[in-house]
Amino acid sequence: MNFNKEEQIKKPNTVKKRNPKWERDELILALELYFRHNPNTISAKHQEVLKLSKILNSLPIHGISPEYVNFRNPNGVYMKMSNFLRLDPNYKGKGLERGSKLEEDVWNEFYSNKSKLRDLATNIKASVESKKEEIKFPINEEEEEVFPEGKILFRVHKLRERNVGAVKKKKQQALENNELYCEICQFDFFKTYGEIGKGFIECHHTIPVSEYTEKNNTRLQDLILVCSNCHRMLHRRRPWLNKGDLMKLMEKSSK
Repeated sequence: MNFNKEEQIKKPNTVKKRNPKWERDELILALELYFRHNPNTISAKHQEVLKLSKILNSLPIHGISPEYVNFRNPNGVYMKMSNFLRLDPNYKGKGLERGSKLEEDVWNEFYSNKSKLRDLATNIKASVESKKEEIKFPINEEEEEVFPEGKILFRVHKLRERNVGAVKKKKQQALENNELYCEICQFDFFKTYGEIGKGFIECHHTIPVSEYTEKNNTRLQDLILVCSNCHRMLHRRRPWLNKGDLMKLMEKSSK
């Protein structure tokens, strides 16, 4: 049996992938738009929905490829906004029954703090616009997943903490005063690990990410020197614990 050349060539795989689940960053942006334009009063063709669709497609958090089906298109964005109706005590209808736990978490976190939500949404958008290449790749995927303000601002936060010039000055200042140890628990890497721990310490940026602006440079007074454990604990609460809060928790647990 003879086959022509076209019949012998295998057709490329055209199976489409399901879109990835919505991340916290995306839900923050969708909820912020929900409070500005209730989905009951607009449609998927509204200019703000179209605008948000483009922004979501520009977020460097999914590694989007052509295999995804209509990724975050206006209809999908509008549907996600409509998901919040079921959580809104001011909505008298039934709303969509299906929704994610993360949607509820984001709703509960920001329903009574819309000003913070607005600030976070503004900073996410600004960070993507100005630092898209710098925040293109994950810095610590495990920490990103639990960072309350989302992956984008986690990466911006880490960039500030890794500001080479400011961190170097902060460490040098501590060395000169013989204070290169954790400001919270006093852990000293050099005393514990010897030569391998010499000069090692982490820096925590104390300014909440909701207050970041492009005009803010990393200042020495915004950084504190911490061990790895205390650094992680500072990020475990929402809002973040500050230095004094964590010290009080440690003091309480030691009694």
